[in-house]
Amino acid sequence: MVVNHEEFRAYVQSRGAALLRVANQITGNPSDAEDLLQAALAKTYLAWEKIKDRASLDGYVRRAMVNINISWWRRRKLEEFPAERLPDVPIQPEARNRYDELEQALDRLPARQRTAIVLRYYEDMSEMEIARALGISVGTVKSSVSRGMAKLRDDLLVSADRKSLN
Repeated sequence: MVVNHEEFRAYVQSRGAALLRVANQITGNPSDAEDLLQAALAKTYLAWEKIKDRASLDGYVRRAMVNINISWWRRRKLEEFPAERLPDVPIQPEARNRYDELEQALDRLPARQRTAIVLRYYEDMSEMEIARALGISVGTVKSSVSRGMAKLRDDLLVSADRKSLN
């Protein structure tokens, strides 16, 4: 891959300020805008020889900035952010133990039932979405979830009874 460095440099020098303004509008933060533009220009540099229509360069860079910003935003969603105040009630050790018991009970379920329950109640997927994801019928999803939930209830009830005896 041979990149015309001078042509790329000239493009960045002539359009850099305008592209930075677009990046600033996308991010709302000058330092994030600089990072975003830098990442988009790096992508553009790698694709430079593939972009035959030089008149569409601004559109290519803008689209790259939007895609990169969305990707960064999705990644940031998973991070922790400070709250204005702490939660009123901390998680009690008993609640943590129940959570652990639930995880262990889930592990004891057959794979299809466990997967259907996790997708339904942890991932909040509809029965139709689960059926498509697993390649099974909606009826099979319903019966798997129903049977799995019954086993979980029994397992957790037995676990609670054992604790009350101790």
